[in-house]
Amino acid sequence: MNETILKKLLELEQTENIKILYACESGSRAWGFASPDSDFDVRFIYARPVNEYLGITELPDNVGLPVNEVLDIGGWDIKKALKLFLKSNSTLYEWLQSPIVYQGDSAFADDLRKLMPEYFSLRSGANHYLSMAHNTLRDDLQTEEVKLKRYFYALRPALACLWIVEKQSVPPMEFEHLRVMITDNDVQNAIDELLERKKIAVEKGMIAPVPLLNRWLSDTLDSCKEHIPALPSEKKYPDELNTIFRKYIRP
Repeated sequence: MNETILKKLLELEQTENIKILYACESGSRAWGFASPDSDFDVRFIYARPVNEYLGITELPDNVGLPVNEVLDIGGWDIKKALKLFLKSNSTLYEWLQSPIVYQGDSAFADDLRKLMPEYFSLRSGANHYLSMAHNTLRDDLQTEEVKLKRYFYALRPALACLWIVEKQSVPPMEFEHLRVMITDNDVQNAIDELLERKKIAVEKGMIAPVPLLNRWLSDTLDSCKEHIPALPSEKKYPDELNTIFRKYIRP
């Protein structure tokens, strides 16, 4: 599949007249809990020739290919990506930590990674993950049968939120790294069981709710909600990001 993905990325570069600076896996395959039939969520950041940024009309800020059952490929213009980096967009900060990188200028990604601790808003990031986990717990995990994958869509952001509250740093993308935040062995064992089931289950596989995990999620989110207002939230300035923009737009 890597060869197919690289071919598709090259086609996009040629048809859109762009240079892809960084392309990675962004979904369950990168998070560490893919199902056998999980699709490939490929995300990238690209730059156009400098002259295209000097016109009076706004450029499209994203490009991509039609989504199918196997491939979901889309990316952001560098200008959009850097604006979102300034706003502490958690999705972008995850992309830059993906364990699966398909192609790109390693210097570009490294330049941004160095700035992550400085630009990441702890309060904004914690609220983002709190909302994701809370909504999934409320909307998807309260019925007699639930989608197996929705547990991980609640657990991962809950753990990311807990990481921010307790460690006050950018949370890792991968689920295994986030799991160190769980101190209850029974919860860990319940997650292990779900991971084993997910390895062989289809994406739409259903299970009965796991009360232990629901309680842990509810208690953890309630605790995080109490502590988030005390997290720092400082205004950042774009000087360093402007420098990166000028460095990587194409001549």
